Amino acid sequence: MATLLDDIKATAKGIPAELKEKKGVYTLEFTVAERKVLLSKKKLTYMAKFRVDDAKKELRFTELLKEASSGMSSGDSDFGPGFGFKKETYKTGAGPREGSIQEQSELFGKQYTYSFDFKKVRTAIEAAAVKAGYAFKYQITPIGL
Repeated sequence: MATLLDDIKATAKGIPAELKEKKGVYTLEFTVAERKVLLSKKKLTYMAKFRVDDAKKELRFTELLKEASSGMSSGDSDFGPGFGFKKETYKTGAGPREGSIQEQSELFGKQYTYSFDFKKVRTAIEAAAVKAGYAFKYQITPIGL
């Protein structure tokens, strides 16, 4: 008989996504889109985090989009015109880009071309939780996950 985590691992393989566990929090992560222009690269990553609470029989779930970039900038820095090296990483789950995954997807849809339906991941994990007799609790922010 398949367990809740077995079903979630099968879902991750079908995406394909990497599933890791650290201190009881599981992270499912994969690259949604990548953009390369000259000597710079930007990568958009989908990340879902969840914790399984066996005592309460619930699965707490959150998701976000994360963008990372590296490479040569085109002189748009404070150091004047020309090219320079630039590397930055930031998450959309904190600061001014906070919001639902749908809002984040619409924002990044202007910069990237992708057709991944994020609801499929959430729906598959929710279905696995319900099938195993767990309540599914969706959270916008990972605080208290």
